[in-house]
Amino acid sequence: MRIFTFDTTLRDGTQGEAVSLSAEDKVLVAHKLDELGIDYIEGGWPGSNPKDKDFFERAKSFKFRHARLTAFGATRMARNKVEDDPSVNALIESETPVVCIFGKTWDLHVYRALNITEQENIQLISDTVRYLKDHGKEVIYDAEHFFDGYKASRDFALRTLEAAKKAGADTLTLCDTNGGTMVSQLAEICADIRKNFDGILGIHTHNDCGLAVANTLAAVEQGFTHVQGCTNGYGERCGNANLTTVIANLELKMGHTTIGKEKLTQLTSVARFVAELANMPMRNDQAYVGHSAFAHKGGVHVNAVLKDSTTYEHINPKLVGNRQRVLLSDLSGKGSILYKLKQHGLEDRLDDSARRELLDRIKQLEFQGYELEAAEGTFELLVREALRPGVQFFDIVNYEVLTRSSQSTANVTLKVQENVLTASATGNGPVNALDLALRQCLSTLYPAIAGVRLTDYKVRVIDFKKGTAARVRVMIEWSDHKRSWATVGVSENVIEASWFALADAMRLELMRLNEQDPNIQKAVEDYCWGV
Repeated sequence: MRIFTFDTTLRDGTQGEAVSLSAEDKVLVAHKLDELGIDYIEGGWPGSNPKDKDFFERAKSFKFRHARLTAFGATRMARNKVEDDPSVNALIESETPVVCIFGKTWDLHVYRALNITEQENIQLISDTVRYLKDHGKEVIYDAEHFFDGYKASRDFALRTLEAAKKAGADTLTLCDTNGGTMVSQLAEICADIRKNFDGILGIHTHNDCGLAVANTLAAVEQGFTHVQGCTNGYGERCGNANLTTVIANLELKMGHTTIGKEKLTQLTSVARFVAELANMPMRNDQAYVGHSAFAHKGGVHVNAVLKDSTTYEHINPKLVGNRQRVLLSDLSGKGSILYKLKQHGLEDRLDDSARRELLDRIKQLEFQGYELEAAEGTFELLVREALRPGVQFFDIVNYEVLTRSSQSTANVTLKVQENVLTASATGNGPVNALDLALRQCLSTLYPAIAGVRLTDYKVRVIDFKKGTAARVRVMIEWSDHKRSWATVGVSENVIEASWFALADAMRLELMRLNEQDPNIQKAVEDYCWGV
């Protein structure tokens, strides 16, 4: 069955806490959703704010390949004639081919919020839908709070739908606006509506009970063919139905057609693109598209999945544009190391003893508080050191740092190729000073090291019950303008932990520069960091 997709990330999604999209961001997201094959893209509420006004002005020049841009609004205000209502006219002036309006379904809202009669509310719906249809719009009618309204007064809830339908609405969408309806109850109500209304019925759910996706799929099972939601589940309070998850489930689990199997391979990249523009961390555990969706850590799991991925993967991750990842930690087995080395032609570089030694070292570091799943740079260094035992580009003779007020001065002494090099540097804090002094020591013999830059610095207390005497884990992120990675250090002393992470980053880059083996790079990439 063909199911129409309606993405409201640019409107409902931006109502989520901390979600922020500029007008330019919204343009980029809209085009990306169009490329994915979304049927309807709700751009916002014209006239409600300058950002949406700017977006819809820009949108007049859009040429979508597939999607139909949709403007969102409400039924006319009770005190206005429909032709004089500024909000309704703003919808027409947006010049979008589709308009989505919401109206009141719950009698509680009619009496308390609008302070009008049931019949007056029915008239608001009829007038607005008919006026928009007279102006050539495809009209999607969102029945706000439908399930709460149905439970309060089934007769009135159905009359509101009848009003929209008779006035010409192309789609009737039932909204679980408060997100409090259980799956079985929602399915029962949807079945009743399907029996009483023909044409396209839609579903719009919120996730306040953690059931938004399940409720959406339940509606489809009752014959609904229009699904609304937000990319990555963004939205007010607990969010809207995660349209990314809904699409994958409809296509891969239920046999329906939404964006199509070919476009489905773009799902992961689009989800991450939207997360980046929204300035929201992508949830690792998000179904189908998260970094951890096909990640395996336990030794038993890893051993099985490397023999046959179906043992612990419900689909092939490539179907949604994701990838399988093997995580190395204190739960890992030697099979995961052997498999990846063999896969990339490196198995002859490490004998069984060396592989066991590498695994033991990983487990010991994790026991001490290192987190190699996130610190891919430190893990890569471990692999490279195991493959090239005895290679040491520099030894640390001594380092010290002194802080006065806001300035810190660091002195670093290294032994590099029989040379003892010392450097002193002043920086904005002890870590910056140590970083500068370390680079000065190395740059004489390794000038390319200047291309590595620190991009982020994080500190986490490990055993917090010890207070200020607790061990800390310092994670430093780096970039050399080609790729990014992270190194980690652990100590009771935050300066020492930072130093470990700094030194490891320099060692890793020197090993990369000395041996640019694509097989090694591919092997370490496959372990613990995502696409």
